[in-house]
Amino acid sequence: MSSQEVIKIEDDFTLIRFQNDGSEPFYAQHEIVGTGLIQFHFGIKGNAKFLFNQGSYALELKEEKSLLLYNPQKELPLNLELAPNSWAISVIVSIKKFHALFSAEADYITFLSPDNKDKKYYNEGNISPSMAIVLSQLFHYNLHPSIKNLYYKGKGYELLSLYFNRTEDPNAEQCPFLIDEDNVLKIRKAKEIIIANMAEPPGLQELADEIGLNLKKLKMGFKQIYGDTVYGFLFDYKMDFARKLLDSGSYNVNEVGLKIGYSTGSHFIAAFKKKFATTPKKYLMSINANV
Repeated sequence: MSSQEVIKIEDDFTLIRFQNDGSEPFYAQHEIVGTGLIQFHFGIKGNAKFLFNQGSYALELKEEKSLLLYNPQKELPLNLELAPNSWAISVIVSIKKFHALFSAEADYITFLSPDNKDKKYYNEGNISPSMAIVLSQLFHYNLHPSIKNLYYKGKGYELLSLYFNRTEDPNAEQCPFLIDEDNVLKIRKAKEIIIANMAEPPGLQELADEIGLNLKKLKMGFKQIYGDTVYGFLFDYKMDFARKLLDSGSYNVNEVGLKIGYSTGSHFIAAFKKKFATTPKKYLMSINANV
């Protein structure tokens, strides 16, 4: 249900896929040897945290967000806490290799400028539609193992180039179902709509009409980006939301069920048990026992 795959693309260039499809947090570590390494982190689905100084400091990595971390003075070990139903990708590249790629553009890329080359650097940004396509391809490839490394290498460099692209390239490589970046934005809009209306979500055809995509592109595109069907994604989201409401201590089981769209308590209890292998009442008892 949870995995960490490390792909060494070249010397000083590593790509790591983190995937947690379970119902518990997944803790992953990757040793970072030496200083002068740039870390790019991409939140594809769900949420993650990078923990520093034995957990006393944390940086959040949210869905559809990116982090760039660089510290030339000290090592930044990679300690990741990946929330349930979350995916992330990290790219680790040495400043020497990276500078060679962009040497003519050092003034354009802020942290490579002469004034900053010896300073630590942090940046949070959005994952652009073209980057979302490449990140999706890194999770959904169907290629012969003999060319896997070559494929990752190409996608790794493509991801870096898109990260620093100041204007979106409308001709970026496209996956077969998303067709173009405009459709990525439409799929994201679909996700926002079903979350905003989780108690009474629209039907698939209604949702497709609202975002301006045909039904096939909605279903295939949603699966490409979020790794699940529309209603499969919504079910996971609703159950996680229900657990947070129970954690707050402000609602009873029936109230939580109604808030997320279950008209009868028994249906909510069955859904919660399917997701977390325990009933909401037992979950509440376990919380209270630990207080």
